[in-house]
Amino acid sequence: MPSLSRAPSWLRRLAPLSGGLALSLLLHVSAHADDLRVGFMPGPYRDAFTHGIEPQLKKLGYSIKYVEFSQGVQPNDAVERGQIDTNIFQHSLYLNATNKQQGFDLVPVVHVPTPPMGLYSRRHKALDTVPDGATVTLPADPVNAARALNILAAIGWVTLKPGVSPLSVSERDIVNNPKRLKIVQLDAAQAPRSLADADLAAVQGNFAVASGLKLTEALKLEDMTLPYVNVVAVKRGNEHAKFAKDIATAYQSPEFQKFFKANPVWAGYRLPDYFSQ
Repeated sequence: MPSLSRAPSWLRRLAPLSGGLALSLLLHVSAHADDLRVGFMPGPYRDAFTHGIEPQLKKLGYSIKYVEFSQGVQPNDAVERGQIDTNIFQHSLYLNATNKQQGFDLVPVVHVPTPPMGLYSRRHKALDTVPDGATVTLPADPVNAARALNILAAIGWVTLKPGVSPLSVSERDIVNNPKRLKIVQLDAAQAPRSLADADLAAVQGNFAVASGLKLTEALKLEDMTLPYVNVVAVKRGNEHAKFAKDIATAYQSPEFQKFFKANPVWAGYRLPDYFSQ
């Protein structure tokens, strides 16, 4: 196995994060050119791909190599550098934001079924039992913080500035906080853990599922709109590549739709518009 000192610089930077992650990447970055290398964050997307998409791709001759990541920018960095071919973990708003912030040039290929963000609590069983002055944790990244604020506004706990876009609203746009909520922002992946200390947490669907939370346990789920439905992402230019088209075709196939709808574990997910009703 190649030593870490000879690994690409971006991989050396990941080593302190997780020995297992670094080892996984060392195994996968040397994949053969005809392998399809797919990156995921914790959550349900790998399971759906493994059982619903991979069987279709294998029939076309693909060999799938999986790479797991622990921080949101890492899967996009890996696609940008050509270390993996595609990733499945983010919505297009987050993709566009990281493209701008990091100088990446990634594009979406197809939407995938996505669990909604929700308000969860270990201390309270219903919204009407949450006291004034409660602590609520929200994602720190602006795109997903906006989603959480929209949930709080929908239940009347905050009032947002009139006319502000729901896609870009921020804590600065709160004009009234009648419940005197204490809002704490943190890394989105840490939201489930924050339930041990906070009254509530706004948890993205993938992190909720990965941590064992059930969508039915949420005190409130967002009314998810298309911009927040996750996508398969590739480097610009590869959206026309055969592998990208084959992945899109597999997701849009009747076989995948039947498979997905038949499994109760995915009940409550926001389905892409191409799903038949």
